[in-house]
Amino acid sequence: MTPLDLDPEGYLRDLSHWSPAVAEQLAQREGIALTARHWQVLQALRDFYRQFQLSPANRPLIKYIAQTLGPELGNSLQLNLLFKGAPAKVGAKLAGLPKPDNCL
Repeated sequence: MTPLDLDPEGYLRDLSHWSPAVAEQLAQREGIALTARHWQVLQALRDFYRQFQLSPANRPLIKYIAQTLGPELGNSLQLNLLFKGAPAKVGAKLAGLPKPDNCL
């Protein structure tokens, strides 16, 4: 495994260093085994960031996932299950994005 350049909270310092292999490393650090559903959400998060230049907080994330991937995945229960109760924070980290502004 290649060493990752992370900030103290575990987010990539340089967003251009993200790749699927990096996402796997970051997920492993979080104790998450990425599934097809995770990858769908991570891609949607990256699309959101490209479009709006920010990482979404929980509510906008849930709404965006519901609109783009459907309500069966775009709901708080599913996203909390996938990302250990912190979908905006952990999802952004695994997608190689900055920490959402309003996450503690």
